[in-house]
Amino acid sequence: MFAVCAVAFMCLMSVSHSAPMACEKLVQPLNRLEPHKFQGKWALIADSLNNTASMEALRRRDSITLYFSNSSGDSTFSFTQINRFGDLCQYLRYNVSVQHNTFNFDVQDHSYLTGSFLYTSCPDCVVMQWSLKSRSRTTSLLLLSRRREVGQKEMEEFREQLRCYQLPTPVVMDPTKDLCPEQSDRRPTAEPESNSPNSPSFHNWNIQIL
Repeated sequence: MFAVCAVAFMCLMSVSHSAPMACEKLVQPLNRLEPHKFQGKWALIADSLNNTASMEALRRRDSITLYFSNSSGDSTFSFTQINRFGDLCQYLRYNVSVQHNTFNFDVQDHSYLTGSFLYTSCPDCVVMQWSLKSRSRTTSLLLLSRRREVGQKEMEEFREQLRCYQLPTPVVMDPTKDLCPEQSDRRPTAEPESNSPNSPSFHNWNIQIL
């Protein structure tokens, strides 16, 4: 009986120690950003935020595309977010500065938006953690990929990262929905929601919150 209890105790100790170690790895920002690896087109696969209104706004989007393009050197980038609402596309562009393993968005209001890239075992994915400081703090974790959908193992790893951050079940985008085309014109095709920081829709998905 003592031997059985001892084995059970050791198993419990093993689980209790392995879980924090797993989170320590999953929430670890990349030590050094290599900006050229992140350039180009990314499709949003899944996202979760600690803001209910933002989650509802995210569900209203059919697809979201993100583009990173180098502006000057390795410290300044252009970031384009393209939201599809049915047949309409909304183009939002921002300047991004990189410092060590953190990037800062110029959102030109009273908000402060920062982000970092986290660990992922997916070879053609990135996981981004964004934090928006305004009247309150909103945290978002995004899974992006060069593909339109990822495998079950890759999605489960992302869900585990969300649990580490204590974020809700993610919104998973429908891979059958079309992405909007990249557009050079700076004028949005559609402006279905206000960008004002005082409007409810400002705190939608990520930068708006995205």
